Amino acid sequence: MTKRTSDDNDEADDGLAEAQARIEALEAAAADAEARAATTLEELTGAREARSSLEAQLAETAAARQAAEGELQRAVSEAGAMRTRIAEAAVKYREAKLASAPEIPQELVPAAEDLAEIDEAFEAARRAAAQLRERIEDERQSARVPAGSPARRGQADLSALSASEKIRLGLQQLSDR
Repeated sequence: MTKRTSDDNDEADDGLAEAQARIEALEAAAADAEARAATTLEELTGAREARSSLEAQLAETAAARQAAEGELQRAVSEAGAMRTRIAEAAVKYREAKLASAPEIPQELVPAAEDLAEIDEAFEAARRAAAQLRERIEDERQSARVPAGSPARRGQADLSALSASEKIRLGLQQLSDR
């Protein structure tokens, strides 16, 4: 029986050693799992802090965007008002230019928003009016009749005409006058 107890003891010792080895392996696995859990918890905490920081930045960015949109709307409104004022000023400028030169017809200077365009059109109209004035003056000068008796016209030889043709020619000349 002693042999059996010795074998039983050896088996128990082997079982105990195996159980002890399993316990140690389980303790190592538990320690490893705890370490991984702690690392994961730290990472989670860091991620939450980063998320909070990003949410704060997002809120700031949204507020800045909203302020920029408001500023843009004001700028667009002001630009529209300025365009209207510029158009009104251009109309008044055109009217003043035309009032300073009554010889220039208004139709020759089209309405525009650009003052340079108005000036160019005004100068072109001024040149056209000057050319027209010169032509009219030239025509008036050429249409003048000298004082005194009218200029003699060359008399055609009527001797070859019959009496009735001479009468017809005379009546035609009377009707032309």
